[in-house]
Formats: sequence, structure tokens, C-alpha cells
Amino acid sequence: MRIDLYFVKRFIQSFFNKMGITKSQLVEKRKEKVLKIASVLGKELPEPKTELLFATPFQLLVSTVLAAQCTDKRINIATAPLYAKYPDAHAIASLSEEVLKGYLKSVNFFNNKTKNVLALSQALVEKFGGEVPQTLEELTSLPGVGRKTAHVVMANCFGKPVLAVDTHVFRVSNRIGIAKAKDVLETEMQLMACIPTEMVADFHHYLILHGRYTCKAQSPNCAGCKITDVCEFYEKNAAKAMKSSKPSKKSSEKDKKASKKK
Repeated sequence: MRIDLYFVKRFIQSFFNKMGITKSQLVEKRKEKVLKIASVLGKELPEPKTELLFATPFQLLVSTVLAAQCTDKRINIATAPLYAKYPDAHAIASLSEEVLKGYLKSVNFFNNKTKNVLALSQALVEKFGGEVPQTLEELTSLPGVGRKTAHVVMANCFGKPVLAVDTHVFRVSNRIGIAKAKDVLETEMQLMACIPTEMVADFHHYLILHGRYTCKAQSPNCAGCKITDVCEFYEKNAAKAMKSSKPSKKSSEKDKKASKKK
């Protein structure tokens, strides 16, 4: 981790030098954007939360592991009957791989995910008495649990001010301009520097939901976006979008001819 942080710091300093501004100036500029975004999206999402359905930290942990490269909707459908019959680590740890696989067969990459869920359930029972730990180090010691998954559980179940950077958070934050990073770790560090601590949990959901329904990867809905005034992507592409939305000379001439015939 020390090596990673070293190169991240070098990259950030290099970025500041190219921008011609100090680190503190850039952070303050991004903080202003963050507050504006929170003000706008906070009105649309007054109580933002994960779309994964769960009743306990263990269930959110399992669902988050399963949700990699799969929709939350699909995970909720698959886990509802599983949690109804086997609600905790002790129950799932006692299952055979084939039985558990029967519940998860509709999930992407269900073979590997079945093994991970079974292994992490057994590890929870053996190491933590079936309870989900609250620290990053302990959570990431479990099979199939990485930094992002651990942060999801820590933030949503234990109220920790940590930020889980998934594909939506990475894409939207870099597209808007509140981060300029090449990977999720750099993005996390930059966002944590400009998001107020008390706002981290909600802002995480703002970015995810905005990315899922408005700022999509392939076709962002800039026309329906309410934070375009602080978005660098929109600023760079607004002229192009307006040009494409205007009727061409040929089409306008055809419209004129058609109206004259009428």
C-alpha cells in the first residue's frame, strides 16, 4: 500500500504542476462543486441509499460481493429466497456448494461467486463468530472482499466516513471534474480531499445513482441532467450537442418546401 500511495502522490503533484495551480486551490475549487452538486441532487434524493436489499451487515456484504458486474435488481431477486431461508453466516456456511449455487445461478459468474460467498461465510464463522467486522483490514481478509466492498459495508452498516469507488463513482466524478485520476484509488483519495466528512455517505449514493440513471457510460443524458453548470464534460461537449440537435440545412429546406405545398 505504501508503494501505491507514493505513486499516487507523485501523480497528483505532477497534475497540479501542469494545471499551474496549487493543491489547496484545486481542492477548494472542487469543494465548491461538491457543495453545488449535493445541493441539487440532495433535493432529488433526500434520503439516498443503496438499491441492494438487506436486513443485516452480513446480507449487504454478500450482496455486494455478488453485485460485481451484475445489476442490483438481479441480485435482489436472487438473494430474497436465499436470505429468507439462510439469513446469516452460520446458515450459509453450512450449505454445500451445489445447494448455494442453486440460489445464485441467475447471477453473473455464479460459479466463482458461489465459492467466494461460501468461503467468506465460513471465514466469518471461524474468525469472527459469524459477525461482520468493522475495519478495512479485517473485512478485506475475507475471501472475495476488496476495498470497495469493504467500504460499502463500513459506510452503510457502521456509519464510517469512507468512500466506495465503483465504476459509476469513478466515471461520474472524473467526467464532472471533481477528480482527475487514472484509477479508483487515486479517485478515492481526490474525492475524500474535497467532500466534507459528514457528506461522504450521501455523496457516494448521489454519484452512483446519477451515473446509473443519468450520466450513463455510453450515452449520458445531458439534456436531462441538472448539474451541467458544474460539469466539465458538458462544458466541453455542449456546443457539439447543440449542433447535433439543430436541423441541417437540407432538412430545413425540405421542411420549407413541404410547407409551401400545403
